[in-house]
Amino acid sequence: MHTLNIGILAHVDAGKTSLTERLLFDHGAIDRLGSVDAGDTRTDDGAIERQRGITIRSAVAAFTVGDTQVNLIDTPGHSDFIAEVERALAVLDGAVLVLSAVEGVQAQTRVLMRTLRRLRLPTLVFVNKVDRAGARAEGLLADVRRLLTPHVAALTTVEALGTPQARVTPLPVDSLAEPLADVDQDILAAVVDGPAPTPDDLRKALAARTADGSFHPVCFGSALGGQGVDALVDSLVRLVPPAPPAEGVTPRGTVFAVRPGPGGERTAYLRLYGGEVTERQRLTLLRRDADGRTVKVAGRVTRLDVIGGGGPLTAGNIAAVTGLAGVRVGDRLGELAVGEAQFAPPTLETVVSARRPGQAARLRSALLALADQDPLIHARPAADGTTALLLYGEVQLEVLAATLVQDFGIEAEFTPGRVRFLERPRGVGEAWLERPWLDGTRFWATIGLRVEPGGRGSGGVFTYETELGALPRAFHQAIEDTVHTSMRTGLCGAAVTDYRVTLIRSGFVAPLSTAGDFRGLTPYVLRRALERARTRLYEPYHAFETEVPLDALAPVTAQLAALGAEFTGTTGGGTAWVITGELPARRVREMELRLPGLTHGEGVWWSRTSGDRELRAH
Repeated sequence: MHTLNIGILAHVDAGKTSLTERLLFDHGAIDRLGSVDAGDTRTDDGAIERQRGITIRSAVAAFTVGDTQVNLIDTPGHSDFIAEVERALAVLDGAVLVLSAVEGVQAQTRVLMRTLRRLRLPTLVFVNKVDRAGARAEGLLADVRRLLTPHVAALTTVEALGTPQARVTPLPVDSLAEPLADVDQDILAAVVDGPAPTPDDLRKALAARTADGSFHPVCFGSALGGQGVDALVDSLVRLVPPAPPAEGVTPRGTVFAVRPGPGGERTAYLRLYGGEVTERQRLTLLRRDADGRTVKVAGRVTRLDVIGGGGPLTAGNIAAVTGLAGVRVGDRLGELAVGEAQFAPPTLETVVSARRPGQAARLRSALLALADQDPLIHARPAADGTTALLLYGEVQLEVLAATLVQDFGIEAEFTPGRVRFLERPRGVGEAWLERPWLDGTRFWATIGLRVEPGGRGSGGVFTYETELGALPRAFHQAIEDTVHTSMRTGLCGAAVTDYRVTLIRSGFVAPLSTAGDFRGLTPYVLRRALERARTRLYEPYHAFETEVPLDALAPVTAQLAALGAEFTGTTGGGTAWVITGELPARRVREMELRLPGLTHGEGVWWSRTSGDRELRAH
């Protein structure tokens, strides 16, 4: 038996969770269909997910078709959780992109397809809700070709479309000849020069081009009614190849989800690419922290629940693993790739405080615990008792507020979100204090630091020029930890990144010196060195794409230019214009609000973080 790991992706309310329920029910994995409206679905197992009717965290469920086990990863659909989607995509063999036959191609659908095409992940399109009034077929396919990808073709058709009697039937394979000719040279040659491609030729080309992500088959159906779902499953098994196992016997894998247990232990969902993992085996996981350091998480597997069956976890499959204290999403089993990034950093910053003053300490502990479990939440305590949070969007903030109430009994208040800026060192600066206890600072320590720019994307790096062993290990650790903590606030008030700090002098007085002396003195020395190095302020940018009607090109481009956009292209001109470029993140929300008025409600906006640039003087 081989395994396929398939992701279900969609815009909010297109029906991806309902499709997951249908697949599990039809293949005997569950004994009744859950309902999003009723809040009893298998994969949305969190109270907030059930109440809001949206998927927040990735979930895994499995069913079997013949000699194939299909692991379904039901991913979030809301744009605020796009990072959650992207980390799930990394462990997939293929994907199903769900569209509504009624609502059609929606904004998040385009974001998802763009990501799928960039990764060249084998993807089938499932057009859901064909039994609903207002459902479309040919018109929707035309929208898919225009807005998502030109290289699609339907494998099925629908009779009595838009009625409860809708029936899905397969199309003859000959209908794929012309669409496949656009992406397959052999089929193109056969269509143009003859002899005509045989059905077997077309099936092989369909499988090959689906597997390399250049072609996207379309299946029509209804998740609630069950029509067309069998054809979708058959196409998945035939067209999506399992990933080849990694070479060697050393276990290699990725943690893509973590769930906290009632006793505080964590359950990690591990996708294995090579080797084998068994119960009681000792594992070491690696991750690259925000400051660029490699962090190791070691532990012994106390429980191993392989999805869809028992026994050891083998290459290609997924298991729920317990016993790895401190494990986080994105941790790697095996080597980290050079320069590997975790996730695009969030750009929205807010400050959280407890509505009841007596809950301030509990709130801080709860937020830090949630951030420790989930890399999509970045939390750090502030001196005034509040906690600063970095998030991806307002919906994520609302979900976090609900989690605090339901799971911790804490009501919190959030300041309006603002875009987070960063600082980077301009040059090199050095500072030191020797025997500061003689100067009245009362720190029994000697510290000298050099600050200089690090490589772009390196985060923060701490190194030594002093002789190792000249200081007790606890003093070294106190200096390093305090450096990284202090760099959260730079000369302009923003966090400092991409820096390299070197310890160039050190000394202590036995037995008077303590680690507290080094923690207390380090911020003073570091600040002096940073002032001599100076910093530049950077702001985050978004890459954007907007599709607007023909008569809206001029007002939209004028508005974008006024907000500081830099254009990279303008294409189309037949039925609409597509404008691409980059825009400061602080201007994105304003453009989103203005676009409907500039385009009579017909404009479509897409954007995502694309790095940062030095803040220009205005």
